[in-house]
Amino acid sequence: MPQEHLLPKRAREMSLASFPDARKSGPGNLDAAAAPVLNLAGLSRGARTGLTKTRSETPRLDARDIKILAILQREGRIPKAALAERVNLSATPCWERLRRLEEAGIIESYGAQISLRAFGPVAIVFVEIEIESHRSEDFARFEGAVARIPEIVECWAVGGGIDYLCKVVVRNLTDYQALIERMLGDQVGIRRYYSYVVTSAVKNEPMPVSLLAQLNT
Repeated sequence: MPQEHLLPKRAREMSLASFPDARKSGPGNLDAAAAPVLNLAGLSRGARTGLTKTRSETPRLDARDIKILAILQREGRIPKAALAERVNLSATPCWERLRRLEEAGIIESYGAQISLRAFGPVAIVFVEIEIESHRSEDFARFEGAVARIPEIVECWAVGGGIDYLCKVVVRNLTDYQALIERMLGDQVGIRRYYSYVVTSAVKNEPMPVSLLAQLNT
């Protein structure tokens, strides 16, 4: 069950004993898929501010583009020659496609997926947050605070009964509680929050670009 926290009753601190052992938050959970619990079709922060791109702004992708993207999601360091062979292209046309995908912003960056095994036990917590007020300056204040907190590795504005879903990665639940207390002390506008401690990663996959491309045709 999630832990509900109402403010300003800050005396209701979380009891660490009520959470599963943080060591069960096994390695490799840093990129656990949060998408299934998000309802981005609602009145999200992006929709309120007009930041959501329309389909017409996205370049049309063909089957080879989709295959390039699917390969790069799993094998970001694949040599260009090997990538060209996998998609049945010569090197130059493959490179031109890759550059076009980068320039269009479809490929945003390249990076390594880090295993948490090297860092020992960690605690991963998903946090549902409702803020006190819904003026534009209140959203900006909260989002600015989140941007400055490295332990919050993901933050999504969502529609429905809450305002944000955040993913927090810390060493243990004591550190998580300390982080929450700092946020409350900084008065970033949190009205209530619900904490969900990760016990294991059930599924952790890249975006299904092939399926998404079919849905947009």
